[in-house]
Amino acid sequence: MKRLINRVWRALVAPRMVYGWRHPRDGRWLAHTRISTATRIEQPEQLDLGDHVYIGPFNLLDASGGLHIGEGCQITTHCALLSHSSHQALRLAGRAYWGHPQPPGFVRDAVQVGAYTFIGPHSTVMPGSRIGRGVLVRAYSYVSGEVPDFAIVAGQPARVVGDTRDGDRAWLADHPEWRAAYLAWAESPEAGPQP
Repeated sequence: MKRLINRVWRALVAPRMVYGWRHPRDGRWLAHTRISTATRIEQPEQLDLGDHVYIGPFNLLDASGGLHIGEGCQITTHCALLSHSSHQALRLAGRAYWGHPQPPGFVRDAVQVGAYTFIGPHSTVMPGSRIGRGVLVRAYSYVSGEVPDFAIVAGQPARVVGDTRDGDRAWLADHPEWRAAYLAWAESPEAGPQP
């Protein structure tokens, strides 16, 4: 009986990865994008995804103010990417908040996550944040504001603690056959010097 219950749970309830995503705005099929059934997406019509994106279980993607997640990003688990915030508005307006078209302190601002960025477990990205390409956001980070390309950020609030290109340089030295693939996405004038 226990085996049957476990099978039913896995078939009907357990989080699964869904392969492929139909872009709601332009209808593009993103064949290599994977999103967990246990991730909540608020206003998916405002979500702009690249292909080869992985979004694991138990995340909240608030796209109500606009959310762009670039190609090859990984959003691990238990993360919140927020494009609106009402906590200050509720505090300032009290009961008058409800039904007010634009309460004081209400924030709605798009979030951008650059290509090939990794967001570690239990991280929060606040409205208006701009995360560059090739960034590593360490677990339990609170990101608010600008994060430069290839930064490693950690903490609450998140601060730059390193550069992903340092590790990339060492890995590419051991595996030079992958250098062209790396440079194909990473090389550009605004990205700065490359490994």
